[in-house]
Amino acid sequence: MKRWRQGTSLSVAMIVMAVWLCSAFATAMTPSSPLDRPVIKASALYLIELQSGRVLLEKNATRRFPPASLTKIMTALVALESAPLQEVVKIHPRSIIHHSSYNFQPGEEFILRDLLTAMLVASANDACEAIAWHIGGDKKRFVAKMNERADRLGLKDTHFANACGFDAPGHYSTATDLATLTEQALQSPFFSMMVRTLVRDISTVDGARKLSVHSTNELLVDPDVNGVKTGYTSKAGRCLIASMFKDGHRLLLVGLNIRDQWDQASMLLRYGQAVLQGATS
Repeated sequence: MKRWRQGTSLSVAMIVMAVWLCSAFATAMTPSSPLDRPVIKASALYLIELQSGRVLLEKNATRRFPPASLTKIMTALVALESAPLQEVVKIHPRSIIHHSSYNFQPGEEFILRDLLTAMLVASANDACEAIAWHIGGDKKRFVAKMNERADRLGLKDTHFANACGFDAPGHYSTATDLATLTEQALQSPFFSMMVRTLVRDISTVDGARKLSVHSTNELLVDPDVNGVKTGYTSKAGRCLIASMFKDGHRLLLVGLNIRDQWDQASMLLRYGQAVLQGATS
């Protein structure tokens, strides 16, 4: 009965959130001047239509800011390019951190796919640390791989100091760089699938422990939204990258230190959609 109640509570919560978001989307698309330039409540913002490369909105898009857990997009990209998804990862004792999401234990084994799932869906820092230790051999070498990959992508205003997005000197990116990074990561079918996933189960290799991971991205209850990642630290504020595909257009929104993030992101995505519809009508 307890399990049924918990499941019912989750379902009710998701329904309530869906109704709320639909209301927000409808408000954003009211007939009164839907193409008026919206007020941007973010320190930096970048809204682009990926197929054409058309920039629809920007604010401080090339200014450096801390990216919080949006960092994990690069962590995932490096991991996906470095090892097969079925590779077994043993939890290294030094990867155990205080910012734990799932209380991993030294010596536990997970396949890389499940750790990436926990990191991308639930933004789990312990999964992120375990991936960094496994792929890099230690955290410093893994971060070097992240910065090398950033260089190859031409991210001239991005530098990483850790794999998870903790505030640190020399850890920064820009809205435009993060859009380029995300567009590259979305080329991976696995990445693209995980960043639009609401709930997923993972387990240790031996099946001794089973875990359910839940998305931090409340925008995903809208069927047009298909990703991608949230982030937060006290220095970075709320950070969000969101992707929407509708009527043949794929919008990508990057917001750094974004206030009222769900309302703001919903409104900006629908604004972009309205602009594109106006251009093609």
